Amino acid sequence: MANVLLLLMYLAVILLIGLLTSIISQRFRIPNILLLLLIGIGLGMVNYRGAPLISFPEIFMTGISILALVMILFDSWSRLKLKKDYFALHTLWLSIIFLIFNLIFLTAFAMVIFDVSSIFLALVFSALMFGTDIGVLALFGNAGNKVFEFLKLEALLNTPFVVLLPFIILDFKDALKEGFTAQFIGNIFPPMQQLVVGIAAGVLMGLVMFKFMRKRYSAVLSPLAVIVFALLAYITAKNLGGNGVWAVASMGLLFGTVHLSHKPQLQSFASVSLNSLGILVFVLIGIIVSIDFSANFLIKSILLFLGYILIRFASILFALRGMDFTMKEKLFMSLNVQKGIAVAVVVFSFANLKIEGIGIILNLALAFMIYSMVLSGFIVRAAKFFIADVRVQKK
Repeated sequence: MANVLLLLMYLAVILLIGLLTSIISQRFRIPNILLLLLIGIGLGMVNYRGAPLISFPEIFMTGISILALVMILFDSWSRLKLKKDYFALHTLWLSIIFLIFNLIFLTAFAMVIFDVSSIFLALVFSALMFGTDIGVLALFGNAGNKVFEFLKLEALLNTPFVVLLPFIILDFKDALKEGFTAQFIGNIFPPMQQLVVGIAAGVLMGLVMFKFMRKRYSAVLSPLAVIVFALLAYITAKNLGGNGVWAVASMGLLFGTVHLSHKPQLQSFASVSLNSLGILVFVLIGIIVSIDFSANFLIKSILLFLGYILIRFASILFALRGMDFTMKEKLFMSLNVQKGIAVAVVVFSFANLKIEGIGIILNLALAFMIYSMVLSGFIVRAAKFFIADVRVQKK
């Protein structure tokens, strides 16, 4: 009983911290997730009687990571809609170019600067850093500005793939663990089987959910049912030997394409629930990922981050040729690379999966999250230098 009360006290303290940091971040225009990460790192460094001040059972951490992963997968894939207008096509083109440049150049830089032994782990890191977030743009009142609309659409497009691609790369790594031998087909078959079973489980759960929703809608029960069916899709796929990530992604994509009444309310509930869970995720990442504060790591990680910014700038110059953006606006878009809940959830999931050699990738991901948030904070304050008609909301 004492352990249960202690666990509940930890949860209450973390959630209280989340509420307080939200107030502070709005007051001083500081990214909320940056404060949560720094608080988590600080708590992780505090020991009491030779043990961490705050610690959770491994099964609890695994459960939270799965729940967060399921919710971000469903939320991002259910919102994925590819429009066929000129603006959206260029946003998609930038996302593709930025991903390719990351997978080529950032992977190479990471392997050289940090001597990452596995190219697959370096690719996982590069795929994660492909993600951007729109959190900092909420401070701007003129949502109609083309720069902000472009960045928001880009984040909406890349978020589903940021969550999915790292897991695909790890599956491919497992398939090639024996090398390119006569057993290659045998090695590649299990992941393909998991993919098919996962998609089938997700579609099946989606169809069952639609039948349930169309018969009766409840403002209280229907939003909860969405989360329940998403979890069931993941669990069903895993129990059948399939891939739970693909199951939730396919169910979310199906949910986003099929006509359903009250869909905006259902999606809004999932997003609010995810944001609440995000408070816990960001603090726990700081606690469980022991970031390296040595001078060697900091210098190398900052150098790698500068290379990453150059990759981002080159991607924008290449992808947005011919579009009506000034050089200052392109620079603003290049520097606005804040990482959000999608990257955090994947990092949190990997930290609980105990993947061999993943430590350096988690350290780099956490460092990049902090660097990108700090940079975005400065960009917000200097927005008028880059964009002439910018207007920042006053809190």
